[in-house]
Amino acid sequence: MLRTMRLPEPRGPLSEALFRDLVSRTELSASTVEQADRLADGGAGALSDEDLQISLAVCYELHYRGFEGVSEDWEWDPALIRLRTGLERRHLAALQELVGPLATSDESVDRQLTALITADDGPSLSSFMAKQGTLAQWREYLTLRSVYHLKEGDPHTFAIPRLSGRAKAAMVEIQADEYGGGTPERMHSELFAGLMRDLDLDATYGALWNEAPAAAFASVNTMSLFGLHRRWRGAALGHMTAVEMTSSEPSRRYSAGLRRLGFDERVTVFYDEHVEADAVHEQIASVDMCGSLVAEEPDLLADVLFGAACSLAMDGVTAGHLLSAWEAGRSALRGERTLAA
Repeated sequence: MLRTMRLPEPRGPLSEALFRDLVSRTELSASTVEQADRLADGGAGALSDEDLQISLAVCYELHYRGFEGVSEDWEWDPALIRLRTGLERRHLAALQELVGPLATSDESVDRQLTALITADDGPSLSSFMAKQGTLAQWREYLTLRSVYHLKEGDPHTFAIPRLSGRAKAAMVEIQADEYGGGTPERMHSELFAGLMRDLDLDATYGALWNEAPAAAFASVNTMSLFGLHRRWRGAALGHMTAVEMTSSEPSRRYSAGLRRLGFDERVTVFYDEHVEADAVHEQIASVDMCGSLVAEEPDLLADVLFGAACSLAMDGVTAGHLLSAWEAGRSALRGERTLAA
């Protein structure tokens, strides 16, 4: 039986009103709609807005596993979808402001993606963790990343039925590895859960949502937005490809960081798996998947590059959040919450 999670703690007037409606009503209240309407567009600041991001994450989670005490009828409730659409509009505008204009060219898609990645100058969190990350910092990092990795593969998988031909086959080939090739204990989400347990963290799905900051949800909300909208299928593939193209070497560094702290291959298996798998996935994603999609639908090239740029930019937002907090000598988790070393 699929295990659902509890609703997280609200983080502002919108999430407080929304969560109250989800557990106690069968329709949205006027106060919830009013709080949503009051949200400022806010530009890129929407990505760090705790109230907006947790509200959007909860709306999306209804398409994943749902919540204890929340009726499954809410998933496609028209009023809730309208509210979510308003939050998505703010989130998307923030992404567009963060990424800025992107130029396309006549070069092959894989070359344009490579150029985009090469030009990225975001901070390297993996280098920090490899060389100096403490056990306490590792536990904070895993807490933040658990919002994504405990559902790894799922946001992008929503795009599969929106594809055809070689692009679809390539995506299925990659995602099959994400899901362990048919072996449940080899699913990447299960490997990450094992890593969390090895570092004495609660690996229950959604258990650490209250500790994770807005940056964690903004990253996953971006994937959910792209995966759940056919309009953004090109961005979903571009985002996924950027993940595959930029994962192998950082995973090697993350593995080295854990080994530096005395952990062996039984703990580093999640990252070791990505070193091997993503090196293979890179060409499949950039050439077979994105290349085939753009060959079939040339107008989606800009969306593919936008999705990839969003992946890189959100990685930078996450790294910046963690590194700036640690440099200031404070926890990167919410408020006064911290995890013991």
